[in-house]
Amino acid sequence: MDITTPALLFPAISLLLLAYTNRFLTLAQVIRQLAGSDNDDMALARAQIPGLKRRISLIRFMQTFAVISFLLCALAMLAIFLAHSSLGHWLFGLSIVTLAVSLVLSLIEVVISTQALSVVVTDLEQRIGNRP
Repeated sequence: MDITTPALLFPAISLLLLAYTNRFLTLAQVIRQLAGSDNDDMALARAQIPGLKRRISLIRFMQTFAVISFLLCALAMLAIFLAHSSLGHWLFGLSIVTLAVSLVLSLIEVVISTQALSVVVTDLEQRIGNRP
């Protein structure tokens, strides 16, 4: 393995961090909208709060593991550059493991997000069903 192998992971991790940041910003916007909603929507907001809390925590851990992966990848390239290829292999392997953990957490967050959308759809169906 030469220095280009871990270098290939660099842009992927950067894009992943950008995607995670966008998810966080979108979640923050949803929370702010729920906080400013009318009293009529409090039941819907109350139903979503546990999922929102879990999603905030998951996104924090997703970002943490992605940053650790990025740092390990950089250290792997440095180790390979300094002719410590064995250390570079280990660091690159750890980088891939932490990236995989970040991706699994991302999948869990997507599942929770989907469940939250189901709550909103159910509420919408009830509102439409209650109208004359």
